[in-house]
Amino acid sequence: MEPARNPSVEVHDVNDVHEALERAAELLRIHDELQAMAIAAAEEPGGTPPDPQRTQRQTQNLDEIRALLDPLHPADVAYILEALPRDQRLVVWDLVKADRDGEILLEVSDAVRETLIAYMDDHELVAATGQLDTDEIADLAPDLPREVIEDVFKLLPPEEREQLREAMSYAEDTAGALMDFDMVQIREDVTLEVVLRYLRRLDELPDHTDQLFVVDRAEQLKGLVPVNRLLVTDLDVAVGDVMLKDYTQFNANDDAADVAAAFERYDLVSAPVVDDAGRLVGRMTVNAVVDYTRDKIDSEKLSAGGLREDEDIFASVWKSVQNRWAWLALNLITAFIASRVIGLFEGSIGKLVALAALMPIIAGIGGNSGNQTITMIVRALALGQITRQNASKLFVKELSVSALNGLIWGGLVGIFAFLIYHNWQLSLVMMLAMMLNLLLAASMGVLIPMAMDKLGRDPAVGSSVMITAITDSGGFFIFLGLATLFLV
Repeated sequence: MEPARNPSVEVHDVNDVHEALERAAELLRIHDELQAMAIAAAEEPGGTPPDPQRTQRQTQNLDEIRALLDPLHPADVAYILEALPRDQRLVVWDLVKADRDGEILLEVSDAVRETLIAYMDDHELVAATGQLDTDEIADLAPDLPREVIEDVFKLLPPEEREQLREAMSYAEDTAGALMDFDMVQIREDVTLEVVLRYLRRLDELPDHTDQLFVVDRAEQLKGLVPVNRLLVTDLDVAVGDVMLKDYTQFNANDDAADVAAAFERYDLVSAPVVDDAGRLVGRMTVNAVVDYTRDKIDSEKLSAGGLREDEDIFASVWKSVQNRWAWLALNLITAFIASRVIGLFEGSIGKLVALAALMPIIAGIGGNSGNQTITMIVRALALGQITRQNASKLFVKELSVSALNGLIWGGLVGIFAFLIYHNWQLSLVMMLAMMLNLLLAASMGVLIPMAMDKLGRDPAVGSSVMITAITDSGGFFIFLGLATLFLV
């Protein structure tokens, strides 16, 4: 028999979360049906009194949903909320324990958080925010009403109030905006025995504490003491004799993407964050870096798909239309351009109908090749691997790859065209058009993201849309132009 779960233990098993979601959705469906029946009965002539059995069933359903939510980790509750339609989401939100509201608000997507915050009154928001650490409040602050932030400021102790003000002063996507203020600081002139006695007086160590930060009385960072070194070294030794003086640190104004890359490169768990004067102001932790990286990847996926922002999958039709219209409009413009390119060669297509059947092949392969190049270049830009010195070599390399691909696949397409139409001139035009369009795709696949990066724009945003538009129009023009010159 499977052992019963301790209800105080947070569930992390993925299957358990999916099962909880499915069960909650089923209970909510029954709840909605019972609610609809009650409303229909109340609207009947004379008004039918509430059915006690129906009311009891509704209460039981809600109690069972509450029991499902209580053992779940806040991230798992957030997952369930995001997967429910808005009305059901708010029903579930009312069942969440009030002391968990803040943690769950941090975990849900921006779009869902917006609906939950709009549903809560100021008193509830102040209570939920007041349960969080200073750095977590700073993460939530941009989405909260100004009055709520002001009330939260009043409730914080002076030290935390100053920390919150400092965290909110840093630009988004900087180390200062992501850093944690909860850390252990020690002096270099004390012994390790004193440090251990100090640590034992703490209720618990901050999460992801793999090292202690050595500072002087002016909060200047002097070094680090790894926890494992603390545990295996003689307790009579002074901190200054065992601390690391060669370590990775970040400035509060450093770009978060650079910080994330350093964490990955050096396998860091935590790292100190200092201000311009070298004063320790916080620490970066691996969980903050993972969250930032995940959000960045999600944002890039949305941008690549032509979405302007994170969208609640159950958002209103109008809001979804507003989020998606911009790139659709651009696609429509590029489609018109491609159609006009084809229109220029209506006479050629009329004389040789095979052109109409073959030209999508040229455009389609060019678009795929261009997107492959763009993916490589955007990744290299994100990792900082492209420099002024190697950019030209990279450009030549991508052209060479496309030329070889064009020769191989152009030849294959040419053979395919000959087998169908028995026209060797058409086969040669196909091969040449394929090679030229792949060269165009490679050129644009390198130049578009690099130009956008140079202009300070995100190279991932809309690059795939632009390359597809160029390879479509360019492919049609190249193929039909060559066919007009040599076949018609």
